[in-house]
Amino acid sequence: MALLPSKLTSAWLLVLGVLFHVTYIFSIFDIYFTSPLVHGMGQHRVDAPPPAKRLVLFVADGLRADKLYQFHPDPETNELVTKAPFLRHIVENEGSWGVSHTRVPTESRPGHVAIIAGFYEDVSAVTKGWQMNPVNFDSVFNQSEHTWSFGSPDILPMFAHGASDPDRIDTIMYPAEHEDFGAGDGSVLDTWVFEKFTELLERSKTDKELYKKLHSEKIVFFLHLLGLDTNGHSHLPTSEFYLNNIRIVDDGIKKVTEQLREFYGDDGKTAYVFTADHGMGNRGAHGDGHPDNTRTPIIAWGAGVEGPNKVNPQGHDEFSADWRLDEYSRNDVRQADIAPLMASLIGINYPVNSVGELPLPYLKTSESFRAASTFTNTLQILEQYHVKQELKRRTEILFRPFPGLTGDHSPEAVKAQVQTLIDAGKYKEAEEECALVRDLCLEGLRYLQTYDWLFLRSVVSAGYLGWILFSLNFTLRTFVSTNNPRQGVLGSTRTPKPKKSTDVPQESPALNALSVVVFAFFAIILTIKQSPPLYYAYVAFPVYFWNRVLLDRRELLGTVFKTGRDYGWIRTFGSVLGYVIALEVLVYSFFNRAVLSVCFLLLALWPVFLPTSVQRNSKALMASWSLSCLGTSVFTLLPVEMEQDQTLIFAGGLVLTLSGVVAVLVVPNAAAGTDAEQQSDSKTGKAIMTFQTVLVLLSTVIVNSTVKSLAAHEGLPLLNQVLSWAIIFVSGSIPFVYGARSNQHYLLRMMVIYLSFAPTFVLLATSYESIFYFFLSTTLLSWLMLERKIYSASEMQPLSDTISSEKRTMASPSSSTSQVVTLENPTRGLGPKDARLAVFFLFFINVAFFGTGNVASLASFSLQSVFRLTTIFNPFFMGALLIFKILIPFFLVSSIFRVLGRSLDLPPFSLFLLGLSTTDVMTLNFFYLVRDDGSWLEIGTSISHFCISSLMVLFTTLLFALSHLLVGRALVPVVGDRLHKDKLK
Repeated sequence: MALLPSKLTSAWLLVLGVLFHVTYIFSIFDIYFTSPLVHGMGQHRVDAPPPAKRLVLFVADGLRADKLYQFHPDPETNELVTKAPFLRHIVENEGSWGVSHTRVPTESRPGHVAIIAGFYEDVSAVTKGWQMNPVNFDSVFNQSEHTWSFGSPDILPMFAHGASDPDRIDTIMYPAEHEDFGAGDGSVLDTWVFEKFTELLERSKTDKELYKKLHSEKIVFFLHLLGLDTNGHSHLPTSEFYLNNIRIVDDGIKKVTEQLREFYGDDGKTAYVFTADHGMGNRGAHGDGHPDNTRTPIIAWGAGVEGPNKVNPQGHDEFSADWRLDEYSRNDVRQADIAPLMASLIGINYPVNSVGELPLPYLKTSESFRAASTFTNTLQILEQYHVKQELKRRTEILFRPFPGLTGDHSPEAVKAQVQTLIDAGKYKEAEEECALVRDLCLEGLRYLQTYDWLFLRSVVSAGYLGWILFSLNFTLRTFVSTNNPRQGVLGSTRTPKPKKSTDVPQESPALNALSVVVFAFFAIILTIKQSPPLYYAYVAFPVYFWNRVLLDRRELLGTVFKTGRDYGWIRTFGSVLGYVIALEVLVYSFFNRAVLSVCFLLLALWPVFLPTSVQRNSKALMASWSLSCLGTSVFTLLPVEMEQDQTLIFAGGLVLTLSGVVAVLVVPNAAAGTDAEQQSDSKTGKAIMTFQTVLVLLSTVIVNSTVKSLAAHEGLPLLNQVLSWAIIFVSGSIPFVYGARSNQHYLLRMMVIYLSFAPTFVLLATSYESIFYFFLSTTLLSWLMLERKIYSASEMQPLSDTISSEKRTMASPSSSTSQVVTLENPTRGLGPKDARLAVFFLFFINVAFFGTGNVASLASFSLQSVFRLTTIFNPFFMGALLIFKILIPFFLVSSIFRVLGRSLDLPPFSLFLLGLSTTDVMTLNFFYLVRDDGSWLEIGTSISHFCISSLMVLFTTLLFALSHLLVGRALVPVVGDRLHKDKLK
């Protein structure tokens, strides 16, 4: 099992840890989000004549159900009026309506796939782009005689791509450049669609072939209306732009229905469906399972559609209480149910991948047609179950079929029984039987979809537990054991290697053979199951980790017993227990951000329990810590959904500017040494910090100008855009260009890093983020200084904060002459008291995540700030900018933590590794808290928590590397002469 170097260093552990966690991140997709698609099914459709010859599908991208159905104040009269009078007329007089419930991720691609193809994609499809199909699928458009689609280039191509006949689907799209969030009113995109639809009908008057196609049966018109999504992102769904866009869509739909009525001579053979792919959060974002994103409208009318039900109105709850539609039945559907509805109305084959259930309350047809449609829908889902079961049966050693579809409910028995009921004219009984079997089919598909969950969950759990013990064993052996007293940055040995017997445990042939047998056993199972190659990696990691843990068990136990003897068993056990409790508290903070505020309030009292010598000499520092904690605690109590507040943006910019001025006046003097070189470095640092402060002030001015321009719908000023990008680039480059390779005092270095990212935070702030950045930075710096004071007191030596203390004249052990020795390599091992440092690090990581939003909810981070740098729609580029802003606090946390490790005479990687080794305790919590039932908000949030916790380990690793670049060779004053003289011996 010696797959890695015999001397496992921190560098190799780092590589292994990154590889392991990157691999295991994919496990969550293999468990919860494997593609539900299978191929090879037969096609099914109703043989009876359909009620409609043509279908018109309107999809208002980003439209929330409540915003459509509610009444809104009129800007002129302040009276409550509807923004969609035509659609409301349809609801009250002609059609059926309700709420369409979507699934996560609430993005455009998955939403449209659910509406038009009838199935829910796996979430990983979003990472492959809005236009690319990771798996070919069937759709209503593909089954139609011909489809004309109008709208966005981000949506239309994916239904034309992979169609059985590419000429069957026409795509009329505007250029991608039209999707400009800074252009003012996004409703022009919808106006363009309606105009192009009109042009199509006008062109048919002179184009005989087009005229003939338009008069064919089983045709579809698809109008994708992106204006609401664009205005929601740009101006928020509560804005007049968004609400007025609803009126424009309503007017456009009214015009389309009138045009088609005239074009087809009012033949009554046109069916209409209006819905949305997803909603929109109050902050102008979507993607998660918040109800504002998952509840969209659905209105259907025309040929074959049931009219309003006033006799026995049902389906209402608090959500629709203020819509004034209580006397009309509300018929809710799941988003995938729309596809079979459309297929039934125009008599085409049901999309073979659809799992939607035909919503019978929307159909106004004969009883025989309803029964036949329900039966067809059932056969189509039953066909998927049959194909999927046979595929699973062929790849399982001891296959267990779904018990609900055996015996009297076997596929063959079901078909015969329902057909008998239909032939006998017992249509209601046939519908009831179909509904029962269809539910069983969906349960069966779910059963087959989750068939391997127990196996995969067990393997993944073994992998995470193995990693925890494996990496923790390395940490204890390397940084607690005294076998290697002097370690370099990545664990390289600076003294002669110890004996092999105490350095690397002897390999055990029996244990290695057992590990090979275990892996071979699972490999055979995976081969029979025809599992993807990644599954072999899922098994290989726990086999290797547990092999190493069992091999090192004696040394691991020896280190534990040694620590218990040296530090006391009660103290050691208390530290471990406190560490685990702290991790569980951090787990709970994912569900309730206020927990972080409580932690800050408790931490504000921490100075009270410090040693008397620290309290006596550090009153100002303790006050700074307590006030900073109290200030930072406020932000995790504030709501995550913040509307843009120009006053707070400006105030945040001023706070950061003033902090820069104070830093310029204080830090260079505090960091100045006595010799000429140090004085020169101090003057240069002062000039750099002054330049950075000017950039912060300039950013404050620019962002206020940009916000005003965008608020006035004048677009993004080119000069502001260019200056903003220039400031971000120049300011962000400073810590990598200046001082990274020089002996710069750590205080000066921390302020340079702090001011380097301040302009970016100002330019991308939407509310109080810049103020949070200031308080978090102050808290981190106070923590660093306090820990240095505490360590100084524990060493009983005076603490110097000048560069000269880092370089001092000492007698070399090998020479009688004096020479200047620079002390850089710490030698102290980890102890139970250092667990506090790792907990603080993980705590500040959580604060960085949740300080200004809920990172588990994509909708809690506003895209408005991104529009100050670019307004052309590019989801991945905009997302990258948003992520960069979110990561800035992490840069500070990692830099402070690296300096702290050097201040406390610890190897830089030791504290990072302690946190990295134990963070998966949180990951395992979230792994077992993942839900596959309940609301989509609960399901989506639970999965997000797991992914975030897993990625946090990667963040820890990457932050260590980043801190090495940011901190560079910064000089950290030593604690005391006695300790470091001992190190030279």
